[in-house]
This record gives sequence, C-alpha cells and structure tokens, in this order.
Amino acid sequence: MSPGGAGCSPRLLLTVGWLLLAGLHSACGANVTAAQDPGLVHEGEGEGEEEAEESESEGESEAENEAQSATEEDASNQTVVKEVEFGMCTVTCGVGIREVILTNGCPGGESKCIVRVEECRGPVDCGWGRPVTESLDSVRLACVHISPVNRFKYVWKLLRPDQQPIILANDSAILEVRREVHPLIFECATLDNNEIIATVKFTVYTTSELQMKRSARPDTDAVLVFVLTIGVVICIFVIFILIFIIINWGAVKSFWGEKASTTEIQSELSSMRYKDSTSLDQSPTEIPGNEDDALSEWNE
Repeated sequence: MSPGGAGCSPRLLLTVGWLLLAGLHSACGANVTAAQDPGLVHEGEGEGEEEAEESESEGESEAENEAQSATEEDASNQTVVKEVEFGMCTVTCGVGIREVILTNGCPGGESKCIVRVEECRGPVDCGWGRPVTESLDSVRLACVHISPVNRFKYVWKLLRPDQQPIILANDSAILEVRREVHPLIFECATLDNNEIIATVKFTVYTTSELQMKRSARPDTDAVLVFVLTIGVVICIFVIFILIFIIINWGAVKSFWGEKASTTEIQSELSSMRYKDSTSLDQSPTEIPGNEDDALSEWNE
C-alpha cells in the first residue's frame, strides 16, 4: 500500500469506532426506557389522576361560582320586582288597564314614576249596564271592551223568560235597538281567544215606561238639589263664622271676658241677697227670747 493509504486507515477506524459506541449508547437507552420500574409507572399514573382530580375540582368550583352568580342575579331581579307597584285597575269587572309604577331608580330623583301601562282583568260578570244613548224610539248598547275594539269578539243575545236565548247576527261592540211594546233584555259576551272575559246585561224599556221614569225623576231630583243646597249654605255660613272669629279673636276674647265677669257679679249679688233674706228670717225668732229674759229679771 502507498503511504497515503496507510495514513487514512487509522482515521477510518476511529470513525467506525465512534459510530459503534454511539449505536451501543442509543440501544442501551432504549432498553433502559423499556425496562423501567413498575412503581415509576404507577407514580406517573398517580400524577395523571391527581391532575384529573384537580381539573374536576376546578370544574366544580367554577360551577359553584356560576350557581352563586345565578342566585345573585335572581336575588337582584327579585329586588327589582319588589320595587315595582301596580296601580288600580280602571274597571271592577271585565277587562281594563292599570299603571305599573317604579318606586326606586326613577330619573330626576323622583320617588315614583310610571314604567308602562298593562292590561288587567276583573270578574267576568258585570251585572246590569246602562245604555250609551237613548231616546223615545231607540237605544244604543255597548259591550265591555278596551282599545282596539276589533281585538275582541262580541256575541249578542236576546234573553227570553223560560226559553232559549236568541243569538243575534250583530257581532260588533255597539248594538242599536228600537223600542218595542214590551221590555226586552239583551246580553253581550266579550270573548278573547274564544274565552269569555266579560258579560253585561241591558234592559230596554218601552216608550211609555221611559216617559213614566222621566216624569217621576224630577221630584226626586228637586228634593236632592234642595237638600244639597241647604247643606252647602250651612257649611259656607259656618266657615264665615270661623274666619270672623279668627280675624277678630281679641275682640271676641274681651267680649267673652266681660260676659263672664258680669255673670260672676250677678251670682255674687244673688248670694248676698240670699244671705240677707236668711238673716231677716232668723231675727224675729230671736226677739221673744230677749223679752223673756227681761221679764224674768224684772220679777226678781
């Protein structure tokens, strides 16, 4: 071999040796990893379970926090509900409206403010109603309703004694009826989504009955007006007297003081007169006693 080839062979051997050592180290590392202690494996599994438990506990704490926040929101909503008041319903039966009033948090520092207007309902039976308008020939009747009128359905009936009622063809809120020779009774039912929310009845009198009622009404009205007028006059008179007394309180006080002193003087004079009369009544009884004493002394 040439000298160049002899010089390269040691280097080649060193390179091959390093490669073999590297292969042996890698093989040993793989064997060591594959032949680990089972206890170490269990420790690794235990650490994984601990991490899973920690994640579950974190999830539970988050769920509890969400539940607490939900309860706090519910409580805040309840407090808001408690701060809302409802006004009186505009009707005592049927359907009406009412105001929803806020008692806290009003703009401008007001103690109360109206939030909205909502629908309210009362008992269904509204009893007997009064006509909208009436004359000697006809009368106009109205069902129970609120705006909008076309929201509801109306059913008019003519009631007859001991017979089935007659359902009329009119389905509007207003019914115009002509007077007959005998009184008639009508009933109107107001329906919302096929549910009866109000019923009202009307009596349509005959022309002669209406004239009799109108002729008998002025006497009652006159008596009522007279009584009310007298009551108002008396109230005004009493108010003027009270105002006069308040304005002239000094004069009134001095007048009552003089009157009281005069009464006391008169009572004193009457008592003195009574004493004088009693003394005069007693003096004649005393005189005979003195005469008897004088006679007894003279005899001695």
